Amino acid sequence: MNDPNLSTEHDYNGSVFKPLYVTRVAVGGGSSAHGRATGQARSADGALALELRMPEELGGDNPGPNPEQLFAAGYAACFHGALSLLARRHLLDPGQITVEATVTFGRDPADGGYELRADLAVTWPGVEPASAAPLLAHAAALCPYAKMTRQGIPARITLARS
Repeated sequence: MNDPNLSTEHDYNGSVFKPLYVTRVAVGGGSSAHGRATGQARSADGALALELRMPEELGGDNPGPNPEQLFAAGYAACFHGALSLLARRHLLDPGQITVEATVTFGRDPADGGYELRADLAVTWPGVEPASAAPLLAHAAALCPYAKMTRQGIPARITLARS
C-alpha cells in the first residue's frame, strides 16, 4: 500500500478515495473515571507504545503525553511535510522551517460538551512573507490534517466484537 512516488507531482485524479497508508492504534487500560482515557496507546506495528496521561490542568497528577499533544504533533508534522515538499518544488530551502501547533481543549458553547481548537505558527527564516504566503496556502490545501480541521473527515464508529 505504500506509494514510493508520494509527491504533489503524482496527484491523484480518480473518482474514489485511494488508500496509500493505513495504521491502527488501540488505547486501553488506565483510569477513565474522570471521563478521559489514560492508559496505554499501542500501534498494531509496535512503532508507537506509550502511556497516556491526564494533563495537570485537567486534574491529572502525572506529566506525560496526552491526546491533544499527539494531535498537535501529527498536525505540525503533516503540515511541515507538505510545506517542505512545496518549498523544494519552488527551489527554496525547507531546512529551517519550523511548524508549531497549539491545540486547545475546552468547553463547546454550542452543546456544553468539549471541542478542540488548533493554530499553526510557521517559522521560516530567510523567506519573505510575500513568498511564503502562497506556499502556506497551498500547504493548507495539501495537508490532510489542515483539510480535516476545515471540513471534518468521514468517520465511522462501530462496536467491535470481542
